[in-house]
Amino acid sequence: MPLPNLPYRFTKDQRKGIVALCLLIIIVQAGYFILNAFDFSSQAQKSEAEKQWLAHQSQIDALKVQQTGNEYKRYPFNPNYISDYKGYTLGMSVKEIDRLKAFRESGKFVNSKEEFQKITGMPDSILKSISPYFKFPDWVNKKQPAQHYASAEKQKNIYPEKKESVKPVLDINTAVEEDLVNVYGIGPAFAKKILRRRADLGAFVSMEQMDDFKEFSPEALAGLKKSFTVGSHPQVVTINVNTASLQQLARFPYFNRDIAKAIITERSMMGKIANFDELIKINDIFNYKSKIIRLYLDF
Repeated sequence: MPLPNLPYRFTKDQRKGIVALCLLIIIVQAGYFILNAFDFSSQAQKSEAEKQWLAHQSQIDALKVQQTGNEYKRYPFNPNYISDYKGYTLGMSVKEIDRLKAFRESGKFVNSKEEFQKITGMPDSILKSISPYFKFPDWVNKKQPAQHYASAEKQKNIYPEKKESVKPVLDINTAVEEDLVNVYGIGPAFAKKILRRRADLGAFVSMEQMDDFKEFSPEALAGLKKSFTVGSHPQVVTINVNTASLQQLARFPYFNRDIAKAIITERSMMGKIANFDELIKINDIFNYKSKIIRLYLDF
């Protein structure tokens, strides 16, 4: 089937011309890259250039050696704050650096080159080369030679520490959430847990009960015991061991469902639990917290 006559269809001669033009462009581009890739300078020219560079190489090496041999430029510094690296660059030995550090750790300062040599034991030759760069505060240079920086202990006596105001100790059984969150480590969630436990018990009978909150950090527990106390005659809610139901016993904070079932079983077998000593036989928890638990129980 013959192809239709397209408006942009080229003739045979036109197609040949297009192909020849593309080949010509490719050849020109290839020649350009080849000419740039190769250096067609003569070997004689190269050798002459190398000879000129080599002739100046000795001068270049001499300049490098001269530059390397230049002395490190020093700047004024306070000898009280010499680091290990700084001491090494100054030519100090390890023992001299350690003596200076021990003197500084005592809270004292070096105020003259003579005192620096006395403390470090530095030889005169090294001290002579570095002492011109010692820079002390202006007030040290203006004061009498016999005076020295005040030690840390003296400064402490001159400027006594500010006494913190002692906060009153609050009753844990009357504290509100705003009081509890003032303790470091106690946020609103932990404060609500304390208030819910107090509502279940009626009142806390000892600050040792804060240890029941295992999720509290040691800092939070210490802060609670420092900021709060148990007032006189806390109004606790007691539970009668012989008349309480299984649900009531299980809801008691120091019991669980297993302990509640054991109490019901013991009560049904014996008829009545007479005292706290009989409860001790049921579960070890009564031995562990007997002083606290017995205050919440009736028989």
